[in-house]
Amino acid sequence: MKMKKSLSLFLVAAFVACLTLPAFAGAKKEDLQDRIDRAKIVMDQIMSASDKSIPSDILEKATCVGVVPGLVKGAFVVGGQYGQGVVTCRTGHGWSAPVFIRMAGGSFGFQIGGQSTDLVLIAVNENGFQDLLKSKFKIGGDASAAAGPVGRRGEASTDWKMNSELLTYSRSKGLFAGIDLDGTSVSQNSEDTEIYYGQAQDFRHVLKGDVAVPEGAVSFVRTVAHYFMLAKHGK
Repeated sequence: MKMKKSLSLFLVAAFVACLTLPAFAGAKKEDLQDRIDRAKIVMDQIMSASDKSIPSDILEKATCVGVVPGLVKGAFVVGGQYGQGVVTCRTGHGWSAPVFIRMAGGSFGFQIGGQSTDLVLIAVNENGFQDLLKSKFKIGGDASAAAGPVGRRGEASTDWKMNSELLTYSRSKGLFAGIDLDGTSVSQNSEDTEIYYGQAQDFRHVLKGDVAVPEGAVSFVRTVAHYFMLAKHGK
């Protein structure tokens, strides 16, 4: 019995180590630029499917948008997920320069398999914006979240308006839908943000618009701003 328990703990530790290993690997600026470029592509692809996209009334209220291209989900005795992405927030003069985030979570159970999923986080009020200023928070624990509705408009599901700070979405194999990410942690990736900007950056200053958008991130930020403006004008 003890041997079986020890083996299970070893597999859990090994799997978690595999998931978190990328967090400690030194990123190159070219890799970070690729992450931003892929985030833009994810937004374009999601919003191009108007009947299965993020509803316009949700985008209209968005205070921040986070995109995690290719979050990896795997399972072997213990399940887990790990991904890295970027966040931009609405300011008084447009959308902010991006910062880098990590997402990680796990679930125990006898399961074998794996997949890669694009994730989108939408902060829909000031509380959601404040969540993303924290060094780390847990979805469903520190921050109230819900699987976001899809379609042209989101009035059909009104719970998010009253109870959610964040709406969560996933896209896998071309299918886009809301997703329950309770228990998933979101943390600032200060190391990657520093590498991309060439110096340490305070997330609060960046996301409040006090830092200029780097040239390589202009396309991503403009893409988010474009869909926000379309939603605001009901298009």
